[in-house]
Amino acid sequence: MRCLIVYDIPDDRVRAKVADHCLDYGLDRIQYSAFLGDLSRTHQEELMWKVRRTLGKREGKVQLFVICERDWSQRLEVIQEGGDGEGSGG
Repeated sequence: MRCLIVYDIPDDRVRAKVADHCLDYGLDRIQYSAFLGDLSRTHQEELMWKVRRTLGKREGKVQLFVICERDWSQRLEVIQEGGDGEGSGG
């Protein structure tokens, strides 16, 4: 199942650890605090258990969304990478 994980964690160390957990499960970073990838339900639960344990009593919000193929195919996105030379004076 395609999953999107987004989080808001103020503590840098904890935030980095949560990102490591996401990478350990093969998720791809799509934004600074967002990961995307395929996870079985069992792996979703394992990952969220690790996240909960990593957070402990510290402040943070982590959300995991399952996205069906139909919804994924209807996504809209703008991706622009690199410079386009605009503003180079030439």
